Amino acid sequence: MNSLDAAGQHLADIIHEGRRTVPTDRPLLVCKPKKIESWRIFKIMSEFIEGFDIIKRYGLAVTFFGSARATLDDEVYKHAHDLSSRLAKKGFAVITGGSSGVMQAANKGAFEVGGASVGLNINLPETQVYNPYLTERFGFDHFFVRKVMLTYASEVYVYFPGGFGTLDEFFEIVTLVQTRKIRKVPIVLFGKDYWQPLLTFINKTLYEERRTINQEDLNLYTLVDSVDEAYDYIIANAAC
Repeated sequence: MNSLDAAGQHLADIIHEGRRTVPTDRPLLVCKPKKIESWRIFKIMSEFIEGFDIIKRYGLAVTFFGSARATLDDEVYKHAHDLSSRLAKKGFAVITGGSSGVMQAANKGAFEVGGASVGLNINLPETQVYNPYLTERFGFDHFFVRKVMLTYASEVYVYFPGGFGTLDEFFEIVTLVQTRKIRKVPIVLFGKDYWQPLLTFINKTLYEERRTINQEDLNLYTLVDSVDEAYDYIIANAAC
């Protein structure tokens, strides 16, 4: 048996053992394990399989990111709803984290016009509620698996105002495009009041002062301030 076959057999054994030993109460990974936890490997792989099985069912898709909280101006949610609705009518599947706030507004916009409205949620110690405007949903135990699914799910990424999670997703997608780990796709930042201070920091500190990014990196994303502007840009630049 060559090394590749041996590695494959070892993985198969781990997965088989993991399927058999998944605990009812899954302990958190606080520090690196001192031995391979077969059940955890199995759970991670099963989430990848189920996640890819979901996203492969959709062709042209757009992912909306934004705060799950109801603390933003009403106009933010209305813009997310209206943009989602217009894109769904154009044939885009709308994908979000499946929760409340901006995500719910985007799912609602697609749902109300009969479009595909998908929620890829995360299972948290505090109950994470699904919004009622989903045509398909799935909950992940692992953030990094969920992030892979969101990364590969769409041809367009739209970022509304949000917190750490929204910023994390923005920088991850920009980095993946910058390093050519995924092809260049439209990355839309919606809301100049919210995004301009961050973009000023990127332009002035990262590019002009520190030279930690290149000038062309500043063209990886587009800032918009209206539904019409976002819609026109996406239609002109999205490709399946």
